[in-house]
Amino acid sequence: TDQYGEPVHGSMYRNLWSNAPKECLEYPDYTFDEHFGKAIPSFLPREVLYDYLKGRWSKGDLRPWIRFNHVVRQVTYNDSTDDFSVVAKDLVEDRDLPAQKFDYLIVATGQFSAPNIPSFPGIDTFPGRIMHSHEFRNACEFKDQTLLVVGSSYSAEDIALQTLKYGAKKIFCTYRTRPMGFKWPPQIEEKPLLTRIEGSTVHFKDGTVADVDAIILCTGYLLVFPFLEERLRLKSSNLSLPRDPGLYKCTLWTQAANNKLLYIGMQNYCYTYTLFDAQAKWAVNYVTGKIKLPDNETIVKDWKKWVARLKEIILTDLREDIDFHTDYLLDIAKEANYGYDLDRAEKYHLWETQKQVNILTYRDQSHVSKFTGTKSPIHHTTFMEAYDDSMSTFLATKQ
Repeated sequence: TDQYGEPVHGSMYRNLWSNAPKECLEYPDYTFDEHFGKAIPSFLPREVLYDYLKGRWSKGDLRPWIRFNHVVRQVTYNDSTDDFSVVAKDLVEDRDLPAQKFDYLIVATGQFSAPNIPSFPGIDTFPGRIMHSHEFRNACEFKDQTLLVVGSSYSAEDIALQTLKYGAKKIFCTYRTRPMGFKWPPQIEEKPLLTRIEGSTVHFKDGTVADVDAIILCTGYLLVFPFLEERLRLKSSNLSLPRDPGLYKCTLWTQAANNKLLYIGMQNYCYTYTLFDAQAKWAVNYVTGKIKLPDNETIVKDWKKWVARLKEIILTDLREDIDFHTDYLLDIAKEANYGYDLDRAEKYHLWETQKQVNILTYRDQSHVSKFTGTKSPIHHTTFMEAYDDSMSTFLATKQ
C-alpha cells in the first residue's frame, strides 16, 4: 500500500529499462531530440523515460485540469438522466467528496495491477518465497539464489534477465504453451509446464526436477474495475485485444450507458504511448461530436472483424501479432484524423530479430527515429553491465 493506505497499482521495479526502443515509443509531436536537446541511446532506464513523459504532458500545461491524490470509489450510470455519478475521495484531506455528475466517462486506469495467480499442486509446501511479478521490486534480492520463473511473456523474459544481471545463480523458466526460445546463457534454462511442487523441489511436465529458492509468477494480469457498476465492466481476460462484444474500435462500450463510456489502453502488446494517444484523440473527437457512430450492424461487424483476425493469428508468429496491432492502430488513428503516420511495424520486426540473435545485447543496439531521422548513439555501457541507471549517469558522455 502507499502512504494513504491505498493499493499500489504500478508493477515497475528498481533498475527497470524499457524493453522496446524509444523510437517505437516516440510521440510525433514531442520527439526525444526536442526533449533532451541531443541524440540519446535507444533503450532507456525508467527515470529517463519518465522524464520524457513529464516533458510531454508539461508542454501542454495539463496540471491545472487534473486532480491528483484522489481515488474514485464508485461509478454508476443514471438511466433517467443519461449521465454518470462519480464518488471520489480526497486522500490528502482524508475526506469523501459528494457525488459528481459527468456526461461521459473514460476509463484509462491501466491493466497491470490485478495479478492473475494460478495454483499448482503442492504450492503450499514450498518453504521459500513465492511472489507475482507485480510484487517484484529489486533483482538484487535474489543474488546467489536459484529461481523458478513461471511464464513465457515479457515479464518472465525481463525478470529472468534482471535477476541474472544482479547475481542470481540459476533461473528456470517454465512455460505452458511455448518457450520464449531465445539463445539463453547457461544460467537460464527453459522447462515445460510446472506440474507439482514438493517442498523446495519443482517438477516439470518432461519428468525433470529442480530445487529452487524462490518462485516468481509471471502469469499475467486480470482486467478488474471494482469502482464500476457491473454492467459497465469489461469482462475479457487480459488479452492482446479485449474481446468483449460491442467494444467498438476496442474503445467505445456499446453494451450500456448510451454509448457514453470509453476505455483507453486496454490492449496488451507492443504499441503503447502512440496507441493510447490515438485512442485518446478518437475519444475526444467522439465526445465533441466530430465522429459519428455508424448503425449497430456496422458496429458489430467492426468488432467481429478484429476478434476473428485475432483468433487466426498463429501464436508462434510474432510478426503476425505485430502486424495485427499495427493495422488496428492505423485504423483508429485514421478515423481520429491523428495527423501522423504511426506505423512502427518495421522497427518492431527489427527489434524482435535482434532479440532472437542475442537476448543479452538487444538493448545495446541503435535505432533511427521515424520523425527526426536521428540515429541513436550506442550507450557508453552495455545493458548487462550498466548497474547505475540514474539519468545523470545514463546521459553522461563517457570519458
